[in-house]
Amino acid sequence: MAVRIARRLAGFLATLLAASFVIFAAVYAAPGDPAVFLAGGRDKLTPERLATVRAQYHLDEPLVVQYGRWLGDCLHFDLGRSFKYGDQVADLITARLGTTLELVAYATVLFVVLGVGAGILAAVRQSTWVDSAVVGGTTLAASVPSFVAAIALVSLFGVQLGWFPVTGSGRGFAGTLHHLTLPALSLALGALALISRVTRQAMAEAAASDHVEAARASGVPEREIVRRHVLRNALGPIITMCGLVMAGMLAGTVVVETAFGISGIGSLLVGAINTHDFPVAQAVLLLMVAGYIAVTTLVDLLHPLLDPRVKQEARTA
Repeated sequence: MAVRIARRLAGFLATLLAASFVIFAAVYAAPGDPAVFLAGGRDKLTPERLATVRAQYHLDEPLVVQYGRWLGDCLHFDLGRSFKYGDQVADLITARLGTTLELVAYATVLFVVLGVGAGILAAVRQSTWVDSAVVGGTTLAASVPSFVAAIALVSLFGVQLGWFPVTGSGRGFAGTLHHLTLPALSLALGALALISRVTRQAMAEAAASDHVEAARASGVPEREIVRRHVLRNALGPIITMCGLVMAGMLAGTVVVETAFGISGIGSLLVGAINTHDFPVAQAVLLLMVAGYIAVTTLVDLLHPLLDPRVKQEARTA
């Protein structure tokens, strides 16, 4: 286990290092010159002024040198200073990260409860109208982009019915739940469809195993068979997929936060890209990638504990 953790940790660091270079190079190659923005625009901008600004912010150095300087600062927990706000990037992210994590947590609860529940229902009622209804509904939900779902939810439940607010994140536990219900639902719809499909397939495969047939032939009640044998053996792929989907939701908040006017890191990233605020864009993208890699690595480490068959296969190999 210690060797497995060490290998996964080394892979995490190597992947994060490669991702950091790709992020920095992509932002570096983006259209627009940050020196022009830092100098106050093109009006009355002289070549001498532009050269001074580039030298002040080290923008005249080669890409590799700039990346090394930025990476060294990141290792010392210095993410730089925002071009637009003038504040430390770490402070901007810290002020908005809590709202984004609340949104992701709420959406995760929704897609896990509803998605797993729908998948179990479809698996137990296979080849019936219930199964067809779940499959059809999840197919429709998966085909709707998050921004379209956000607009539809705002129009119906926010504007016409007035049940939920359409902007902001609220205050206090009850206020936060009230404000984030529509954003979390629009973020969770696609994930809900995916998790229900995975749950249905995993339970169908587990139900076809020999020990389940033996338990059914022995007269074990069907409810006990589903709970102790089918669902238990299907938990491995279900929990793995839930972890992967939750890890990817951090990037999915960009569209939802923009649509609902939520001050999270997703909307911060959109504003940074629009204003060529490179330090903020690089830091937010790196945080999203690091969060995804960390969650997927954790899921990979926990998978043998959730499904002993994986551990046994690893020992045999």
